[in-house]
Amino acid sequence: MRIGFGYDSHRFESGKPLVLGGVTIPDEDGLKAHSDGDVIIHAVIDALLGAAALGDIGSHFPDTDSAWKGADSALLLASVVRELFAAGWKTGNLDVTVICEHPRIRPHAAKIRSNLAEILKVPESAVSVKGKTNEKLDDIGAGLGIEVHAVCLLFPLDSATGV
Repeated sequence: MRIGFGYDSHRFESGKPLVLGGVTIPDEDGLKAHSDGDVIIHAVIDALLGAAALGDIGSHFPDTDSAWKGADSALLLASVVRELFAAGWKTGNLDVTVICEHPRIRPHAAKIRSNLAEILKVPESAVSVKGKTNEKLDDIGAGLGIEVHAVCLLFPLDSATGV
């Protein structure tokens, strides 16, 4: 068994859609980033890659490469899941904490959870998504952006069955 931790943060940027965990959140500014800015998926990718000792999101999808400009982070996560499988790993569970003053995460958590579970090829019961505020402390607390912490467990694939 392996454990991985991921972290990411982005500032808000007007004129872009806000995408969290592959879900578009209506009536909110998006996040400044080279890709679509999906801060949840970016943290999840780092947690998974870290657990498997396969580098980090920047080594796989560098922001200096125009191929990833505006990229759909859900597709990047799906690619990482395939890479983990090829390396002999499967996701056991994922726990995500989203820290922001807005939007409220709870109304979107079930959809984000379902979407992440589908991409990771795990049951929804293996994915947790929760929102917290920063109680008005620092830039996140001032509503300037979002930060995410993600923790996962990876298990080796059963060599006999491949699952």
